[in-house]
Amino acid sequence: TPACTGCAMPVASAGEICASCRCHRRVFDAAFAPYRYEFPLVQLIHRFKYGGQIAIGRILGTLLARRLAERGKPCVDAIVPVPLHAAREAQRGYNQAREMAMFAAQLLCIPMEDRLVRRSRATVEQTALPAGARRRNLRGAFEVRAASVPLSVAIVDDVLTTGATAEALALALRRAGCRHVEVWAAARATGQPVTASG
Repeated sequence: TPACTGCAMPVASAGEICASCRCHRRVFDAAFAPYRYEFPLVQLIHRFKYGGQIAIGRILGTLLARRLAERGKPCVDAIVPVPLHAAREAQRGYNQAREMAMFAAQLLCIPMEDRLVRRSRATVEQTALPAGARRRNLRGAFEVRAASVPLSVAIVDDVLTTGATAEALALALRRAGCRHVEVWAAARATGQPVTASG
């Protein structure tokens, strides 16, 4: 269905900007998420993120790249997966955003910059927090490690929920000199109840 180009939230017609994006300017320039965070994506992403089924990253990254390619080759210089804090990545064994981004980058022939930004401090798991708390939780959580950054990047994550993670990471990239930031995610949480029946 049509989605807001600013935040990827479903809207009534193609090209429409949602009320939230009309009222509040976002740090990132555009967002794209080809699927709603509903059945069966919820189960697939949970198995990928928390169940150790790393191969699902290839499926999600491929789906994301194919849907992006349908709109024409994206005009970004690099893909930046959302970094995990070192402790959480060690616990999980991998970064799910990096696994997805790796396959999307290969298919789109866009370089992936997975060492450009680091999560400088551990944060509380975002899933249990409301929107305002998510923003406070992520304030100052990302640090750009390079002397120069690509002028145009796409941040990649598994799910776009409130946009707090994307906003915090986009802000760090912009402060380092990035001029255009897009957000790409496999799925968009719509704020509707998630049910097994879809």
